[in-house]
Amino acid sequence: MEAIRKLLDKCLITFCVFLFMFMTVIGSYQIITRYFFNSPSTISEELVTYSFTWLSILAAAIVFGERGHLCMAFIYSKFTGKKRVFLDILSEILVILTAILLLIYGGYVMAAENMNQVTASLGVNMGLMYAVLPISGILITVYGLLNLAKMFSMLKDPNVDQYGVGDEDNA
Repeated sequence: MEAIRKLLDKCLITFCVFLFMFMTVIGSYQIITRYFFNSPSTISEELVTYSFTWLSILAAAIVFGERGHLCMAFIYSKFTGKKRVFLDILSEILVILTAILLLIYGGYVMAAENMNQVTASLGVNMGLMYAVLPISGILITVYGLLNLAKMFSMLKDPNVDQYGVGDEDNA
């Protein structure tokens, strides 16, 4: 399981770094053409916009994989041991259900409905732009299942009563 997580992390982080570098180069090109040549590039503006969208949503999948998403710390920090593990399991199940319903299903519907529409400058199919939603939904679901497997194994750990003790800062 850990090998799958590491491979997924490496691929996703590499892709996000590539997107960020691409955005930096294209954004610099846009600034140079606008200010030095007085001829702004509309294509580069769309490229940066859609790249930023993909980067943001895929980076969110990485955050969910690391369980770095927001939580209500004032409630969460009150639990330790098996109760906290069960709270984490409930949280992960809700994240998975949300990813399946909103990102995978909703993203698929949104991408399918926009397959005939093209972007203004690039002429690229808008369905491809929205494809990041079901892709990130699948990634979040896979990460969620990996997290659930880890949590269920924690329940069998003889030191489960120490889970969450003294880590109020991580809540």
